[in-house]
Amino acid sequence: MTDPDLFSRLGAALAIGLLVGLDRGWQSRDEDGRHLRAAGFRTFALTGLGGGIAGALSHVAGSVVLATAFLGFAGVLLAFRLLQARAEQDYSATTLIAALVTFLLGAYATLGDVAVAVGGGVAMTLLLALREPLHRWVRSLTWEELRAGLTLLAMSFLLLPVLPNRPMDPWQALNPYRIWMVAIMIAGISFGGYLAIRILGERLGVLAAAIAGGIASSTATTVTFARLARIHPGSARLLSAGILIAGAVMVVRIGVVVAVLNATLLPGLVMPILAASVVLCAAAGLLMLGNTATEQPDLALSSPLDLGTAVRMAALIAVILLATTLARDHVGNSGVLVVALLSGIADVDAITISMTRLARTSGEMTLALQAIALAGAVNTISKAVLAGWLGGMRVFLFTAAGSAAALLAGGLALWFLPPVG
Repeated sequence: MTDPDLFSRLGAALAIGLLVGLDRGWQSRDEDGRHLRAAGFRTFALTGLGGGIAGALSHVAGSVVLATAFLGFAGVLLAFRLLQARAEQDYSATTLIAALVTFLLGAYATLGDVAVAVGGGVAMTLLLALREPLHRWVRSLTWEELRAGLTLLAMSFLLLPVLPNRPMDPWQALNPYRIWMVAIMIAGISFGGYLAIRILGERLGVLAAAIAGGIASSTATTVTFARLARIHPGSARLLSAGILIAGAVMVVRIGVVVAVLNATLLPGLVMPILAASVVLCAAAGLLMLGNTATEQPDLALSSPLDLGTAVRMAALIAVILLATTLARDHVGNSGVLVVALLSGIADVDAITISMTRLARTSGEMTLALQAIALAGAVNTISKAVLAGWLGGMRVFLFTAAGSAAALLAGGLALWFLPPVG
């Protein structure tokens, strides 16, 4: 290690200590005059620099120097922390752990990747600085939310790694790993939509719920809003606008899924997606401007994520994948379009995923674009019908008019406008 490199690494170690010490010093700034702190701004700065020096010495004297320095530092700091705890009756170990981690990050700055060490220091400081918001968030958690988060983690880090990453059926259509990975992605989007509503609350009312609900499930949002419109007929315009906004988010979500899974399809869908979503938002805006109701419907929330939902989504994706493969092999392109039409009645994600895979493996770009567009159109029509069935004639007229205008705009864009890119 050259001298300039060593100086820069020691500077990084000192910077890590200064960064963490700034937070710790600020948190305990009211105690400055009493000198009761076991570790403050200067102590953390010296801790980071000391870790860097110990790491540098281990280059020439062996790793035993670093181990001895760390254990000695930990022992001294622990003794002072115990004295402080007895004096203040405060037995929090956060400052002690932060100091030990600062020492290790300082040592790693001279032994390993400086960027990783600095990134670790920034992450630790962020966690320390967000103490009160994090505590408030933990106190506000419900059991259903905790269970949903644990379920998502189990899906991602326990089940996914053990699934085979290869086709397991005679038609080479079903890859368990990829199917479950997509199910995780959709479940994560659903949970994110729920959290958005949970954090924003009713301050933004139907608009916030429609946007987040469209991310999670535009069909479920349509059902919820239509039922609320039957209970609160004076809010029919507002809730119909929410249904159209959720539909616009669903259209954009199709583009996001395509961009993630097979970006080569995206240029052919950009203009139809843009046209349809703009018209849906404009129709929703007109309904909101014309809304005179002062009544605010109660937006009851429930966590959208559970293991049963994830399993059903994975099963639906598998069925659509297999159906499109068999339809294409035995019936031809018309069979694929029939599958897209039928699947679009209830869901667009599964057929979108299936078509992106088909376009990637077989090169059927035009067929994939037609199938995705057909599924989106059918889903938009089915939600208008569903809204009218559950919410009444006024809701149907509002949503059907906006949906028809959006389909016309999207269809014209698909037919006349060239693909972007």
